Amino acid sequence: MPKASEINNMITVTNLRKVYNGVTVVNVPHLEIRKGESIGLVGNNGAGKTTLFRMMLDLIRPEAGEVLSKDEVVAGHENWKTYTASYLDEGFLIDYLTPEEYFYFIGGLHQQSRAHVDDFLNGIADFFNGEILKKGKYIRDLSKGNQCKVGVASCLLQNPELLMLDEPFANIDPSTQFRLKSIVKDLNKNKGVTTLISSHDLNHITDVCDRILLMEKGVIIKDIATNSSTLTELEEYFGVGQMSSFASVKVDPEENH
Repeated sequence: MPKASEINNMITVTNLRKVYNGVTVVNVPHLEIRKGESIGLVGNNGAGKTTLFRMMLDLIRPEAGEVLSKDEVVAGHENWKTYTASYLDEGFLIDYLTPEEYFYFIGGLHQQSRAHVDDFLNGIADFFNGEILKKGKYIRDLSKGNQCKVGVASCLLQNPELLMLDEPFANIDPSTQFRLKSIVKDLNKNKGVTTLISSHDLNHITDVCDRILLMEKGVIIKDIATNSSTLTELEEYFGVGQMSSFASVKVDPEENH
């Protein structure tokens, strides 16, 4: 295996295919995500975004193909877990704990003392907006938005090299959305963290990501380097479907079968 310094790709996907009830829901022949890239994943419901994320995290196994993280196969291996942090939904949380108990648990998994965790939490107090800590609530009693804040904060606590978030802007308030964007930009631009974010919010995703992957029916039909016209192009695509500027994109129908 090459040395870590010689590895340029954080994620490499090859011939990845997932089938449910005879229908191919993800079909990605090849995808490379380089270290330090900020990737946005967009597509309508059912496009396969979350399924792709779950295969990248070895939460579900594909019918064919593989995902490599730093040139090591993800499925059945453990090394990638030491530098990867993810929050896809509230199922990632331990809902019978308080937020504080959960953060101490996550910190303990990464050999962090309670004092270290406390310092970290104090440092992101603005992100919590006074709604999470010292409220005497279990995670299960928090709103969806506040559960998302706990999940995202637990990812940040881990100091990851790879951060994966599924719809992180969906349920949080506008102030927290802007704070989260600032955090993600800082992680990517100043700390070199590779970020993968799925979102239906085209404004936010084009603001924080330098590269956009557009999925349709399990296939990545467009790989876009973000520029001043990307938001408009995406809005046209989702506004008028195949009449959009992406209508010229040709997808082999055999790839979905």
